[in-house]
Amino acid sequence: MTFMIPWGTACRRLLGRTATALTVITAAAAVLYSAAGLIRLHAFRLGTYDLVIFDQAVRSYSRFGLPVSIAKGVHNDFGPDFSVLRDHWSPILASLAPFYWLHNGPETLLVLQGVLLAAAIPPLWLFARRRLGTAAAHLVAGAYALSWPIAEAVVFDFHEVAFAPALTAWMIERHDAGRARQAVLAGALLLCVKEDMGLVIAGYGLFLVAVRRFRVGLPLVAAGLAAVMITTRVLIPAFGGRADYYWAYGTLGPDLSSAAVHALTHPLDALALLVTPPEKVATVALLGVMVLFLCLLSPLTLIAVPPLAARMLAGSFPNWWGTEYHYNAFVVVVLFCAAADGIARTRLVARKTSLATSLLLVAVALVPFFAYGRLLTPGSRVRAASGAAAAVPDGVLVEAANYVGPALTSRTRVLLWDRRPRWAPWVVADTGRKTFPFAGVDAQRARVTLLLHNGYQLVYDRDGYVVLRAAPGTRPPKLGHP
Repeated sequence: MTFMIPWGTACRRLLGRTATALTVITAAAAVLYSAAGLIRLHAFRLGTYDLVIFDQAVRSYSRFGLPVSIAKGVHNDFGPDFSVLRDHWSPILASLAPFYWLHNGPETLLVLQGVLLAAAIPPLWLFARRRLGTAAAHLVAGAYALSWPIAEAVVFDFHEVAFAPALTAWMIERHDAGRARQAVLAGALLLCVKEDMGLVIAGYGLFLVAVRRFRVGLPLVAAGLAAVMITTRVLIPAFGGRADYYWAYGTLGPDLSSAAVHALTHPLDALALLVTPPEKVATVALLGVMVLFLCLLSPLTLIAVPPLAARMLAGSFPNWWGTEYHYNAFVVVVLFCAAADGIARTRLVARKTSLATSLLLVAVALVPFFAYGRLLTPGSRVRAASGAAAAVPDGVLVEAANYVGPALTSRTRVLLWDRRPRWAPWVVADTGRKTFPFAGVDAQRARVTLLLHNGYQLVYDRDGYVVLRAAPGTRPPKLGHP
């Protein structure tokens, strides 16, 4: 006897299996990212710079105030009432505030970061399926999930970049699907992630120009560049920040106009900056290897050009052009979309799945060489650090060594223990290894000696972690609330 399955039933089953697979990939990625961040947190490998800064800012939002970070403000001599909107234009962080009503601590940020980075998978999958089919879309999504730029972002504290991949992917996918209004909404939200996200919008305009959609592309280029100017020169200064605080192009000129003139009149100088130091070339090459350079077959790669160029033309802020930290996560989803489009443009239908498989294999092969490979390295002095944090009472103002601050930020007012004494009533010092921002262990030990000579009392001392308390009667500095 032959049983015939109705066509509608078969389609529903197929769609059900597809949705299940996509859900599994997305959920697994979110769990991986969140777990990686939490493992680092509990191993005392995340820092006051930058996790505590974001924690204090989002906590301030949750209390219906400006995003104030006392750690950032005091360390950089901006004052204790420093709003992070003076530093970066990232008002989208306010959307995280309600989660602090559920759990008030940095763990919340790390889990949310994991979810947000994984949220780029569904739009990337939709785009890839439209180009390559369902099976290949699963492979591309998996390659993104294991990609090294995402891994590096996950293990380096929390940053506003968490919002960028999903919003960028939705902008590309919705525009590709012919849903212009939804694409515009995603692009508008992207402009709230960071002040330089207008460069991504400008890059999208370049892509449209390349495919001869001039009437839309040229205005987008202008709008993206205008957004960068407005956020850096109007919005950030409106909150008390400086438009030139992150000016990194002094080699070309002291300001934007002079640097632009120099680059146009001396193009070889600008080209030299793109490859100096050689680490810049290595970073771009590794981004290409990540997608087997298939992105070069697609004009979508132009979306990543302006933000990448802005980093590689910099003559200062070396963190911008390396493979560590979170900066490459701003463009990773663009390169995977471009790779999927590039595979489709090869017109080798039989090889589409095999090329997508290669993307996943490359991602897996690179795992040990980047952040996840360092994740399970045994931590040192974890118990001592935990004991030092436990020795500090709730509600106090404390100067904390960089890696101890995150363990204290949910129940104390944390300052970064730095090269300038702040004379807080409590101090958690690290004399066992060099810690940011000191020049070396000798300077850290000298600081402890200075505090002891000025009336501080030793409360805890184990494996290099030292907890000091100001002598009774000592007046702490008048600092604002976190």
